[in-house]
Amino acid sequence: MMQKILIIEDDLLVAELERDYLETAGFETEICTNGTEGLHLAQKNLYALLLLDVMLPGTDGWTICREIRKTNNMPIIMVTARKEDIDKIRGLGLGADDYIVKPFSPPELVARVQAHIRIHERLQQSAQPVPEQKIHIRNLEILLSQRKVLLNGEEILFKNKEFELLVFLASHPDIVFSKETLLDRIWGEDSLSDTATVTVHINRIREKIEKNPGKPEYIQTVWGTGYRFIR
Repeated sequence: MMQKILIIEDDLLVAELERDYLETAGFETEICTNGTEGLHLAQKNLYALLLLDVMLPGTDGWTICREIRKTNNMPIIMVTARKEDIDKIRGLGLGADDYIVKPFSPPELVARVQAHIRIHERLQQSAQPVPEQKIHIRNLEILLSQRKVLLNGEEILFKNKEFELLVFLASHPDIVFSKETLLDRIWGEDSLSDTATVTVHINRIREKIEKNPGKPEYIQTVWGTGYRFIR
């Protein structure tokens, strides 16, 4: 069955360009030019990936991304004319998987779509039972086979990449890892992201496990170098 991609884009010419290249690559597509209607479609139907513009009539892309991430882990690529790094970090912070700026290369867009769908499928398939192992450091307990994180005995929900990053750091306590190393180890060779992705995920983890994210007790920033997990 063909994988279906939802394009939420108010510029019909851009949306049709995306559609034409994606359908040539073997995907099925659906276009929506209104943010409110697009959010409804994304919540109602099953898609392999969402291409999401930021500036939309009805509901903006930031809000759509945030709402979808409450219930759905499908890959989201933000497509926008805004070039500022702060906008990119904001999109990633809301749960987007990638960010591409207009004008873009259509073949690059297709490559990113294919890569993120491949990564998502691999993560879904890799959720196989393994012998119970756990990491226990102070009030934090990580149950590896169950993919659970407990803080003071209460479960904290983590997305896949957040969990994998936390496990990697906690498995190598007191060792400093650069952002580049963490990007390579966790996102791998298929990744089309950059080190800002690592920063965003570290901040998300801190918000979930630290009493005061501004003064972290578990994941410490080593300025100019990277991060380390404190035993």
